[in-house]
Amino acid sequence: MAKSTTALAQPRAERPRDDGDATASTPPAPTRWVWLAAWPVVAVFVLSNAATPLYVLWQREIGFSKGTLTVIFASYMVGLLASLLVSGVAADRWGRRPVLLPAIALALATCVIYATASSVAALVAARLLTGVAIGAVVSGGMAAVSDVAGPGRARLAALLASTGTVLGAGTGPLLAGVLSEALPAPTVTVFVVEAGLLVTALLTTLALPLRRPAAPASGAWVRVPRVPRGTGARLALGVAVFAPGLTATSFVVSLGPSLLASLLGSTSRVASGSLAFVAFASAALAQFAVRGLRRPTILVAGAVGTTASMVVLVVAVHTLSVPVLVAAAVLAGAGQGMGQLGGLSLLNSAVPPRRLAEANAALNVCGYVPAGALPVAAGYLSDAVGLTAGATTFGVFLALLAATGGVVVLAARRRLAEPA
Repeated sequence: MAKSTTALAQPRAERPRDDGDATASTPPAPTRWVWLAAWPVVAVFVLSNAATPLYVLWQREIGFSKGTLTVIFASYMVGLLASLLVSGVAADRWGRRPVLLPAIALALATCVIYATASSVAALVAARLLTGVAIGAVVSGGMAAVSDVAGPGRARLAALLASTGTVLGAGTGPLLAGVLSEALPAPTVTVFVVEAGLLVTALLTTLALPLRRPAAPASGAWVRVPRVPRGTGARLALGVAVFAPGLTATSFVVSLGPSLLASLLGSTSRVASGSLAFVAFASAALAQFAVRGLRRPTILVAGAVGTTASMVVLVVAVHTLSVPVLVAAAVLAGAGQGMGQLGGLSLLNSAVPPRRLAEANAALNVCGYVPAGALPVAAGYLSDAVGLTAGATTFGVFLALLAATGGVVVLAARRRLAEPA
């Protein structure tokens, strides 16, 4: 009788647990699931920049100043950073799905707020909630891709998670620009389409072969994200290239509409959305192009791309050339993409799965803080001294910062020795 009871109990003990880290004995999921795991990251990141081309419409309809617009933009960063303080730890302790599902639901609610917005408060709330959802996705969503891929496909996981963020971020403004000029109800249609994408992301998340963490980490729930002891150098090297790259892309994308208005005499939402798309598409293509290189090489290439982008941007500002501005966007995107891929790959290769979501959050906190603060500072500087002088000063500063990051990686490349 006891033997029979044990036999009946055995299948229950072996039944896969939901949401989180796969154990070493778990067979790897088919490759198609690794690609599908990146879709929720793409879909939520579409929302991150989808509203950007529409603010000029809301400004006209609601009536608010450029200073107020800065506050609306800044609320995104507040939500993002607040989310990163919690979501990485939560995803490592509860599993990826319990963090991803609320994030996608929050993104859906944000679509409703955007589509019905009739006040500045509504736009601030929508932007804040967007930041919260993005913070959860860069923590839990990117770690979910790594979990589904397993240790044997860590490079593929880093590539898909990283390209998912930039593809989504670039598709959002292009989609918004085209739909808002081609279809009626421009501030509504965009978010109806995005809601449809998010529903498919929700269904995908429910179907992913994820497992619950076997041994959750301990410590405070709300804390500045960190990496396990012994991996801090890898985080620092990734940040040294990723942070300037992300800042450069943010700067080019935020400056783009003003430059395009000066160069083309046009405030076309399609043109500004296309410039952002070019930058982020370049980031995705660059990551696929360098995916077979060694990690230090990828990081150095990212630093070179970011440095070159700022030099070219300064030339674009002084020559008022649209092709040169596009070239700056391409180089900035490539620099960000390679910096992000290199940083994620370094963490994926050394951080255990039970701490990976928090490590991803740490990388993004260190990247998004300067990427959010420095372009705003550059905007105020440009208001004070003029667009040309402000953009030149900021471009030179960021080029020096990116070059320094590349030199640091070169100096430490022997510590990151790895097989080809």
